Amino acid sequence: MFETIIIILGILVVVLGYTTFNLLQKNEKAEDVIVSYIDFYKKLSSQIEKSQNKLKEIDQKGTFQGDDEIGWFFNEIKKIQNNISRFKPNL
Repeated sequence: MFETIIIILGILVVVLGYTTFNLLQKNEKAEDVIVSYIDFYKKLSSQIEKSQNKLKEIDQKGTFQGDDEIGWFFNEIKKIQNNISRFKPNL
């Protein structure tokens, strides 16, 4: 009777140890993915900010407003940039 309980507890310890180790491995992989996403978002945020600043600089010169086709295209680019800037991650 006592040996049976020890065998059952031993098996339970092995199973719980394996599941704990398995979950730890999965958690570490998920953390690695999150860290890579944070790096991506930081780079994207920087790129959005640089693009926004450059677009404002070009817009101040008024270079593209004289030509209707280029002016229309430039205004569309400004709209796209404004939409992207609203979703810029704040990390």
